Amino acid sequence: MALADGDSVEGAVDGTADSGDGVDGVDGADRRVTGARAVGERWTGARATGARAAGAISHRASRRRRRNARRREAADGGRAVSGLARVDRRTKRLVKRLRPGDVAVIDHPDLDLVAAETLVDAAPAAVVNASPSITGRYPNVGPRLLCRAGIPLIDDTGNEVMDAVVEGAPVTVDGDTVVVGGTVVARGTRQSIERIDAAIDDARNNLGPELERFAVNTADYVRQEIDLLIDELDVPELDFRIKGRHVLIVVRGIDYKEDLRLLRQSGYLRELRPVLIGVDGGADALLEIGAVPDLIIGDFDSVSEDAMRCGAQLIVHGYTDGRAPGGKRLDDLGLPYSVFSAPGTSEDVAMLLAYQEGAELMVAVGAHSSMLEFLDKGRAGMASTFLVRMKVGSTLVDAKGVSRLYRHSVRTWDLVWMLAAAVFTLVVALMLSEPVRLWLRAFWRSLISG
Repeated sequence: MALADGDSVEGAVDGTADSGDGVDGVDGADRRVTGARAVGERWTGARATGARAAGAISHRASRRRRRNARRREAADGGRAVSGLARVDRRTKRLVKRLRPGDVAVIDHPDLDLVAAETLVDAAPAAVVNASPSITGRYPNVGPRLLCRAGIPLIDDTGNEVMDAVVEGAPVTVDGDTVVVGGTVVARGTRQSIERIDAAIDDARNNLGPELERFAVNTADYVRQEIDLLIDELDVPELDFRIKGRHVLIVVRGIDYKEDLRLLRQSGYLRELRPVLIGVDGGADALLEIGAVPDLIIGDFDSVSEDAMRCGAQLIVHGYTDGRAPGGKRLDDLGLPYSVFSAPGTSEDVAMLLAYQEGAELMVAVGAHSSMLEFLDKGRAGMASTFLVRMKVGSTLVDAKGVSRLYRHSVRTWDLVWMLAAAVFTLVVALMLSEPVRLWLRAFWRSLISG
């Protein structure tokens, strides 16, 4: 099962990276150019306009090709790139201040997919990782996403780079070296797609021991966290009603953006108006599609201040010993919140809250459920998720991958036949109406008599 999960995750990255490269957009632009030329030939009056439009599209496509070629050359060919340094040991903190053209300096062993996606979205000039981006423990595909996006990745430079590079200072990545003020301060491995693919294959072949450790840890924690399955939790008082309603729980996981976008386009949010729960950064994902969360739950380390001030109720996921580190940030901002102490992950706690409050159906977007996803998240087991999903049963629907399962498209002939059916129905209705039949008889008599 682990290998199958890995393959599906790998496929998701391939799809994400391809769309980010913009190559498909170039092919689409070429097809539009051809269409514009055909229209120009058929309609003389529109020929000049069509030619100008085709030329503009062709020019943009050519610029896109050149830009992508330059980025791939910088990533794979070792060309030097420069930018202002953004330094942080936690990637999720760094991306909040990372701007296009900056150089990200991180310390992130086994760079996970979600972190890689946030880095790609920020469009840095290069990424320098003090640790190996793929250690070989499991086939993590985050580094491949960076390489496919054309972002140079300098790997395993050593911990010294975190002190040698100062926040905001100009830094140059030249080949496999990191240069500050003309001095080489670190040296690592400049990754390529081929090298990353080979490392992923090796990790996949050596997955057995990691799978065994993961299974043992899961079994151990099941015994410790069994209360999740049999006990009622002390849920904080909510400002809204959940009982009898649908609940949409959004987590920043694989394909969460595409799945959430498809749910919005399908009319699910508009027609059923589910309760919206954002788990940490999932709140920002809801805001990005124009939806305001009713509740934000988590440790609040990856939620934007705008999301925390959007009017949603705030619940900090605390430890069972009473500690709630996430509350400090909310205290500093002067925002009111409640604490929900429970074992497990924040997404587990969100599901338990909705289930215990009587949700009719829970729809999870971006939730973690496979071994590779939990390893990507840095967890050694998935006991709480196993227990929670046993408890909520069929009340939970996982929307993971729905964007790859269903691609909505309308073919031209479908529209033609639909229009023809509508016209035929209208003609038949008119022919059967009495006023139209009287008019036709009168018209026919006038033709005969005339």
